[in-house]
Order: sequence, then C-alpha cells, then structure tokens
Amino acid sequence: MSYEQNLIEDEAGIRAVVQASKRVAVLGIKTEQQDGQPAFYVPQYLANAGVDVVPVPVYYPDVTHILGKPVFRRLVDIPGDIDLVDVFRRPQDIDQHVDDILAKKPKAVWFQSGIRNDTAAQKLAQAGIKVVQDRCLMVDHRRYGR
Repeated sequence: MSYEQNLIEDEAGIRAVVQASKRVAVLGIKTEQQDGQPAFYVPQYLANAGVDVVPVPVYYPDVTHILGKPVFRRLVDIPGDIDLVDVFRRPQDIDQHVDDILAKKPKAVWFQSGIRNDTAAQKLAQAGIKVVQDRCLMVDHRRYGR
C-alpha cells in the first residue's frame, strides 16, 4: 500500500476525515484572550458543534484550561485515542512535532489553511496517518460534519 493514498486531497477523502473526527487534539491552540484568531475560534466552533476538543497549546505555560478543558503539553500525554490532530503551527515549526504526532498515532492530521509541509506530511502518511494540508477544518466541518 502506497503512502500517497494517505495524502488526502479529494473531497470524498476530506469528507471521510471530517466525519470520522469525533475527538480532535488542537496543536497550537490559542487561549480565550486570543479569541479573534483562527487558532482559538476554529476549535471553539468545533467544541460548539459537539466535537471533543483536546487543547495542546505550544505557548501560554501558565494556562491550565482552554474551552473549559484541561490542556496537554504533548500529544503523547493525552489519555485515550485521538481521531485527528488539527495543527495551527507555521510550516517550519511542524517538524519539531512530527515525533510526538507519530508516537500518538492519530488516525489523521490536519494542517490548517495556509499551512503546508510536504516533508512532514510524507513522514506521517508513511506511518499510516491520513494527512490533509492547507484547508480550514471549520469550513470543511460546516460542509461535511452534519
């Protein structure tokens, strides 16, 4: 099985990832103080839509809860399975998270709009993880999540 089929770019594949994602870890989530930024309002939308959002902020070391949920500093520290890791990191900052993502083994990883890292995507896809790049999860969830 070739890893390329885990690099999801077709609408049917996007729909399948969205509909299978009931528990989503948000890597790089912002806090309520940054509520005008996509890295806060996208996960807030998902939580309001009934998705189990697990906050994984990169900054804000003093914050213990976001959206009323306890934060985790690494994906591997999250108990239980994760369907999707929604990534709000600059493309050049994703590489430092690849090992953590691989260790957690989510079913899929989603790089938000404007975020593309083909090297990281290839590594994740080769490990059997589906990867969506440069799409807004909120937009696609509104389209396919119902």
